[in-house]
Amino acid sequence: MASVAGSTLGSVVLVSLRQRVLPSERGRRKDRMQREVAFSEWLRLLPFLGVLALLGYLAVRPFLPKKKQQKDSLINLKIQKENPKVVNEIHIEDLCLTKAAYCRCWRSKTFPTCDGSHNKHNELTGDNVGPLILKKKEV
Repeated sequence: MASVAGSTLGSVVLVSLRQRVLPSERGRRKDRMQREVAFSEWLRLLPFLGVLALLGYLAVRPFLPKKKQQKDSLINLKIQKENPKVVNEIHIEDLCLTKAAYCRCWRSKTFPTCDGSHNKHNELTGDNVGPLILKKKEV
C-alpha cells in the first residue's frame, strides 16, 4: 500500500507540476488554435466569398461604362461604311497599264486606286503606309 500511495502521491505531484506549467502553455495553445481555427474558417468561407464577388460583379456590370471605339483606332473613315466588309475585285485582264497602284491607307479619294493620300497620313501619324503596286511582267 505504501508503494501505491507513494506512486499516487508522485502522480499527484506530477499533475500539480503540470498544472503550474500548463497555464502559460494553454494560452499559447489557445492562441495557436484560434489562429488555426480562423485560417480554417477562412478556407471554408473562400468559395462562398468568391461566389459573392462574382454575383456582385455580374450585378454591377450593366452599369459600368462600355468601351468606346476610339475614332483614331478606325482605319477606314469613309469608304463604303454601309457595308460590313469592304471588298474590291480587280481582274488581272483589266490591268491594261504596265503598272497600277492600289490604296492601303483608306484615305484615297479614288479608292481603290491610290491618289497619294498616304503621304499626308504618314506625316500626321508617323505611319509608313504605302500603296500596293501591281506590275505586269515585261516579256
